[in-house]
Amino acid sequence: MQVFRGLDDASACRNGFVSIGNFDGVHRGHQSMIGALIRNARARGVPAVIFTFDPHPIALLRPHQSPPPLSTTERKLELFSQHGIDFVEVYPTDQALLNLSPRAFFDQIIVGRLRAGGLVEGPNFFFGHDRRGNIETLRGFCEATGIELEIVPPVTVEEALVSSTEIRRLIADGRVREAADFLGYHYPVSGTVVCGAERGRTIGFPTANLEGIRTVLPRDGVYAGRARVGAQWHAAGINLGPSPTFADQERKVEVHLVDFSGDLYGSRVVVEFFDRLRDTVRFSGIDELKAQLADDIERARALAKAISSR
Repeated sequence: MQVFRGLDDASACRNGFVSIGNFDGVHRGHQSMIGALIRNARARGVPAVIFTFDPHPIALLRPHQSPPPLSTTERKLELFSQHGIDFVEVYPTDQALLNLSPRAFFDQIIVGRLRAGGLVEGPNFFFGHDRRGNIETLRGFCEATGIELEIVPPVTVEEALVSSTEIRRLIADGRVREAADFLGYHYPVSGTVVCGAERGRTIGFPTANLEGIRTVLPRDGVYAGRARVGAQWHAAGINLGPSPTFADQERKVEVHLVDFSGDLYGSRVVVEFFDRLRDTVRFSGIDELKAQLADDIERARALAKAISSR
């Protein structure tokens, strides 16, 4: 997969089938669109092209209302590649782009820059200044210019519409297992391991303290999951929140990697959330805390084993 940014020469992207959007999370709804995009492109012998934005337009239009994303641009590119996309254009969102009318966006971006032979979009596609262009606007423009358009129906899970907004809500509520049904994969975050208080090490449960996480985090609690160091995955117990037993109210992301030994300081670690185990609580003493942590780790180990065997 080849990636173009900004004003790079994107001539290789031209004459292909194109999908335009933010694709936050590249969830099952997006995956359905990508499947249709690739089918159309392969049938016509042209490239399958994604046109996406960095940053999200909301970050410029309403920065104080901009929610944390489900995925970084780097993660989106990784998922696009896994699904077989040929080219991605990551366009730098600026005020000039946001000021384009629907007609100007269509003429300058879709026709002028991409020379799209066809488009694949969902029914809730909006474009142009103040999102004035909708899917019917796009249909009219495409019919007038001879560009093919396929509108992919929305995807639902148990009658609930799959959307980035809904997934973000599920994760914020700690419902990571349900979020995975909407995403089509277990929700990951990535961060850099920094020095912590090292309390876990002193009681036999060393943790990696993660900072620099740029995506939405689940609500406070203890979770089962797995963590990747390099190419190796380990079952993991994950604690989000304060450490009330030690009278520490700072919110942290602490990860215990099961059956791992080594120095992780400065490493970039990816953590996937499988399920929420319990709330963060204050224990009466260290012995009670250690007993609960041992139980948490065994549950995390068992869940990771069950998931890896599927």
